[in-house]
Amino acid sequence: MTPALFRISIIGLISLYCTACGVYRESSLPPASPDERVPIMTVGTGEAALNVQEKLFTAHTNWQGTPYVMVGSSIRGVDCSAFIQIIYRDYFQLGIPRHTREQLRVGAPVRRNHISPGDLIFFRTGKDTLHVGIAMDNGDFLHASVSSGVMISNISENYWATRYLGARRVLN
Repeated sequence: MTPALFRISIIGLISLYCTACGVYRESSLPPASPDERVPIMTVGTGEAALNVQEKLFTAHTNWQGTPYVMVGSSIRGVDCSAFIQIIYRDYFQLGIPRHTREQLRVGAPVRRNHISPGDLIFFRTGKDTLHVGIAMDNGDFLHASVSSGVMISNISENYWATRYLGARRVLN
């Protein structure tokens, strides 16, 4: 490989990394204007909330073990933000942005002790990186893990508890 081709390859990889799951700069996240926000989809409580949980379990069954692939967006490999976008599209018929930093702007903020199934949960996994999952019951969340692919984890696990950033409600 020539030095020029090597440099181009490195620049391309860095560009892909920066557009994937979670690289962001806080200062580059201005508050979303009202016309940029995704409308909150009404789910309600009771039976509708159980339906959300059932859809998330179905999504887990269908996607479990799919490997994490940066900028991946298929059952052969997916990153966290693409996975979330696909789940909202395919299971809830709701379009949300592709990238984690854009997903952080949708819906309405939710306090940690009020997280409900279907809420987006965000984590700071590095100085400039974010991770996103979808809340389930009892602190569980569905996500595409870098180490284990699509799986269910719990927000109270030490790794996640110390990296919790916030939650957003897109389904209501």
